[in-house]
Amino acid sequence: MAATAKIISVGNSAGIILPKEILARLNVDKGDTLFINETPTGFQITPYDQEFDTKMEVAERVIRRYRDAFKKLAE
Repeated sequence: MAATAKIISVGNSAGIILPKEILARLNVDKGDTLFINETPTGFQITPYDQEFDTKMEVAERVIRRYRDAFKKLAE
């Protein structure tokens, strides 16, 4: 699916106007945060935060490893 987006002035910054169809496909709405990642073929816009997911994977490993200690602390 190819689409165009217009760059507009927003104060001293710039903003991109995304068509409704693109917002629907991304499952986002006004006020949501999008993440822009540079890839070898260009840029990727996504509502998915890869850095957060990586941190959560680490946290889950720590929680599994120290499950008994966390259980005692919760008492």
